[in-house]
Amino acid sequence: MKQMFLSTGKEFKEIETFEPGAWIHLVNPSQEEALKVAERFNIDIQDLRAPLDVEETSRIDVEDDYTLILVDIPTQEERNNKSYYVTIPLGIIVTDEVVVTTCLENISLMDDFLNHRVRNFYTFMKTRFVFQILYRNAQLYLTALRSIDRQNDKLEAQLENSTKNEHLIDMMELEKSIVYLKASLKMNERIVKKLTGNASSLKKYIEDEDLLEDTLVETQQAIEMAGIYENVLNAMTETSASIINNNQNTIMKTLALMTMALDIPTVIFSAYGMNFKNNSMPLNDLDNAFWIILFIAAFGSSCVVIYFIRKKWF
Repeated sequence: MKQMFLSTGKEFKEIETFEPGAWIHLVNPSQEEALKVAERFNIDIQDLRAPLDVEETSRIDVEDDYTLILVDIPTQEERNNKSYYVTIPLGIIVTDEVVVTTCLENISLMDDFLNHRVRNFYTFMKTRFVFQILYRNAQLYLTALRSIDRQNDKLEAQLENSTKNEHLIDMMELEKSIVYLKASLKMNERIVKKLTGNASSLKKYIEDEDLLEDTLVETQQAIEMAGIYENVLNAMTETSASIINNNQNTIMKTLALMTMALDIPTVIFSAYGMNFKNNSMPLNDLDNAFWIILFIAAFGSSCVVIYFIRKKWF
């Protein structure tokens, strides 16, 4: 899918034909769409389609006619009927005439730009537009990490009486998400630092430099948060395994104590259930023998239960 947008002094609109200062937004473009854009702006087709490979790493490539900036962005993926975070590449290509963004799927990062909710966003201010994308991306990482932390809090609240491995699996998936986010953040940090340096091919103004510094701060803060949450999740996973084992041991202990309490009536009823030629069992001749024997069995079990309770085994 290919869309083109243009900012004027008063409005932000979608256009059908190319104009200088436009933004070309590609989402999983077909080979034909990619070739048209590549030929029109003299872009290597491999660079244009690089973000469509989910294994592509973040980098900056400076060519004669354009600069390619490849960064990882957070997105959600369904696993085990639940949503978890992964990262996919986003390509930003800056030419003398346009900014081209390309990605494998529709991403929430671009929604604010498409709906023109970003302050001081203009497609013809190419350098600022690139830095605004990077800044919003860093904020998305922070949002994703806070979401993971909230999910972890919910799992922690459910953990007290848990005896299933489901909660452990959920925590392992959260750990996996944080590993993905942290690794991508570190790669993105390198990209931002390169853009901050004097060797950057993008022309920067004072306002743009401030925005880029804010992006670097947000990215580093996200890395620190990811490290903290990773340590918390590691500790929680180990604790969860211990709690689940303890809960299962408590259940097994309770069942064992109940079995011991029922052993007394079992022995008594088994003895009275045996057949002898000349039955001379105690109380056998009494009219209410059944109820007396039942009372003795219940009394014996009650004594055992009271003993266990006093020992605080229940």
